[in-house]
Amino acid sequence: MAKRLLIRDLTLRDGQQSQFATRMNQAQVDRVLPLYKNAGFYAMEVWGGAVPDSVMRYLDENPWERLEKIKKGIGGASRLTALSRGRNLFGYTPYPDSVIEGFCKNAVRSGVDIMRIFDALNDIDNMTASMRFVKEAGGMADCAVCYTVDPHFSRAERFRSALKGKRLPKNLFTIRYFVDKAKELARLGADMITIKDMAGLVDPEESARLIKALKAEVAIPIDLHTHCTPGYGTAAILMAMVNGVDIVDTTALAWSGGPAHVAYEIVQLFADRLGLDTGVDRAAVGAMDREFRMIRTELAKFDQYPENNPPIIDLSRHKLPPEDAALFDGAVEEAVRGKADKVLELCHRIEARFNYPAPDEAVRLAQIPGGMYTNMLSQLQEAKLGDRLQEVLAAVPQVRLDCGVPPLVTPTSQIVGVQAVNCVVDRAQGKPFYSNVSRNFSELVKGNYGHTPWPVDPAFRERICGVREETAYDTSKYRKQPNPELPEAGGARLAKDEKEELLLELFPSVADKYLRGRKKREWDAANPPAPPVPEKPARYPPAFWEHDLTVATES
Repeated sequence: MAKRLLIRDLTLRDGQQSQFATRMNQAQVDRVLPLYKNAGFYAMEVWGGAVPDSVMRYLDENPWERLEKIKKGIGGASRLTALSRGRNLFGYTPYPDSVIEGFCKNAVRSGVDIMRIFDALNDIDNMTASMRFVKEAGGMADCAVCYTVDPHFSRAERFRSALKGKRLPKNLFTIRYFVDKAKELARLGADMITIKDMAGLVDPEESARLIKALKAEVAIPIDLHTHCTPGYGTAAILMAMVNGVDIVDTTALAWSGGPAHVAYEIVQLFADRLGLDTGVDRAAVGAMDREFRMIRTELAKFDQYPENNPPIIDLSRHKLPPEDAALFDGAVEEAVRGKADKVLELCHRIEARFNYPAPDEAVRLAQIPGGMYTNMLSQLQEAKLGDRLQEVLAAVPQVRLDCGVPPLVTPTSQIVGVQAVNCVVDRAQGKPFYSNVSRNFSELVKGNYGHTPWPVDPAFRERICGVREETAYDTSKYRKQPNPELPEAGGARLAKDEKEELLLELFPSVADKYLRGRKKREWDAANPPAPPVPEKPARYPPAFWEHDLTVATES
């Protein structure tokens, strides 16, 4: 019997979030659900991340209805997956257990089979509540360890730091670090482990070493999640497959590459050569991909790479040209031999044949997520300091060190990026670094987000926050969002049930606007205004010439 390789499709969540700013509406989702039902992916990531916020903010749709309609359309053909940030859920606020329990319980009831739970600091304490509540509700806990690399410091920077009596981190995010995190999560009840490489930084050599080590020491399934932005994605996935990974994350071919992920079709072609059975129906995927190409034209104004449209390949009837087949054969042979550099070279040629965007060298060298990079550039341009980008990139390692070397994943990537720009703006204005400190950066330094991988200097914490000791967020001070009656909706409550209350808790301003509009429309539809009563003609005394003069004379 062929060894299995399970496929998790990301197109309806991370795929559209990476390529099209999460603008896929419910009608477009509905069109592909019958095709997904036939495709038979092991799992489909369809919810969480930016989806709940975006469907309210931009599409005026209900996030819970999105999830429930997908579940109805898919049934049990694939497990549905959602993404959650542990104690922060979807935002920057650590929530009390009551909110986490309500969210997890309702997510599972509405259709989530697997909750992928991560923490931006890889602080396991921030993940345990979600793990417990998901499993109590009958779901599976997919616990993600965020992949990251050590901040880069030059020899001169390390020497100057040593002279000041301060050591800089070195070999912090090692294979041992990730394996130990995975083993602890497995011990606590995780059903599977994902290596979540949100920035696409895991290169093929590291992917091979990491997956091999995890498979040797962790008994539960291992999933590799990565992106293609810096150019490692395809090669990293192949090396993971060769070294025994259980699950890999893919996106529909039409939406793959660039800031998104490796296409299912590429993975399937590798799997065929490695004797791995994915269990996916190729004809269904071919039809699905054709529908996604139509939807891509409908989302054209949000398309980040309109010129990079991969060719149409239906694996149920397509035969690779000999030159392409040779590339796949060669890449697999080199992967089996463990030649990571050669694998990367051949996979770059495969990606070019699939018309993927070229590797983003700036992101690769900066070793930061693509979204963080573009946000920093945008922030500099707003400050009219667009020529200072290299200064910001040089400041990122120092800012990251000062706040405890967090992995660069939402929200910490944005916190570090914004603060690095603030520091360069300070310098441009003749001020010292950290003259302008964001509230989120202060909270991260203080300890509100949890334990950082590297200890924050107590003197720095005192300078930024006014306290020397790490101070956890106090969830006892959390206050629920108001749920007022709406006069414009006949006195209806803003949130009518627990699910709508959760939307208010998790997305206060966005959900408030969305729910007010929805309640007003519902009230207006149920209470249409009465039709106007036609006015009767006015009655005036008759003019003298209107009197019957004959009658008047006779009287």
